[in-house]
Amino acid sequence: MAMGEVHQLRLWWRRRWGTERRATVAWVFAALFIVLFLAAGSRLGDTALGGTGTLARSSSDPALVDLTLVRDAEEKGAVCLDGSPPGYHLQRGLGSGADSWLVHLEGGGWCSSLESCSLRKSTPLGSSHHMERQVPFVGILSNIPSQNPDFHNWNKVKVRYCDGASYSGEGESETQDGTKLFFRGQRIWKAIMGELLQKGLANAKQALLTGCSAGGLATFLHCDEFRELLPKEITVKCFADAGFFLNELKLAMVDCNCSTTCVAMSNIKDISGKSYIQSFYSNVVRLQEVGKKFPDCVSRMEPSQAEEIIKNVKTPLFILNPAYDSWQTLAEAVGDWYFGRAEVKEIDCAYPCNPTCHHLNLMQPSRISMRVL
Repeated sequence: MAMGEVHQLRLWWRRRWGTERRATVAWVFAALFIVLFLAAGSRLGDTALGGTGTLARSSSDPALVDLTLVRDAEEKGAVCLDGSPPGYHLQRGLGSGADSWLVHLEGGGWCSSLESCSLRKSTPLGSSHHMERQVPFVGILSNIPSQNPDFHNWNKVKVRYCDGASYSGEGESETQDGTKLFFRGQRIWKAIMGELLQKGLANAKQALLTGCSAGGLATFLHCDEFRELLPKEITVKCFADAGFFLNELKLAMVDCNCSTTCVAMSNIKDISGKSYIQSFYSNVVRLQEVGKKFPDCVSRMEPSQAEEIIKNVKTPLFILNPAYDSWQTLAEAVGDWYFGRAEVKEIDCAYPCNPTCHHLNLMQPSRISMRVL
């Protein structure tokens, strides 16, 4: 073979080997990228399962659950104070809890004037634009069996509060400082319940409506309505946490976790010497036209009298108004009540209560008070 031909052959092999080597290296890098991508996706998938779809696995940390905004909220007139769509966080249940639903109504006080409602527009309590996109599920929403033994694997929903009137307002829009305020709590309630029914609530085998503070009051107000949404043959109950406010006490809101005590109260009347709660609630009812939801109720009594509203609730109702507690001390009591494991009437000491303890009148809120109706 001539030297020129040998040289050409060597060049051909070099070019071929170089091309194949580059191709091999490219394939190696591609394979590594795919492996890393799948590994990362697996970790993200685990997080997503804990945060949006079902329950987090093998973790003692609270699950982070994504915010879902109501579809077509403006068309339904179901909007927050600022006109933004309301939202909720849904964590799917599994196993024995796959057909069980717990719906928790977030609390956060009330607004009784155009000024105070306008201030809420720039907070999560008045606008979904300011709501966290993920929230940890703790307390009665926890997926950790040791913290939430009876409801940890249920479908659990946290409904965000953004109307300022316990999900019950039905007023016309008002203008404050050149911007509109919308009082649409009742429509928010209906819109969110409608979406949840489509997502499986309609097929529930058992359900619990609960809420804290303003959400606790909303639990009183919507308890029978919640019952009517679901099949007659299933178990439906309501649990109102810190939603009962005594007339002679002044309300002082504190930043807290709504799975435990959510309001602080002090023995202070307003500047006129009158009871604060009665006048405060009356202003909320008038401003947001809550009376449209309860025409018969407000025609017969003051809107602030929760004990009168409770008399008309037909669905089984558990009332909790703690002066001091932690969720751990309450979990067993709530579970015993819901599942009928033990009789719970009213207690004024740590659960399970010493049978010699006297029953405390609700007008003396110095201790824990639990009542079942």
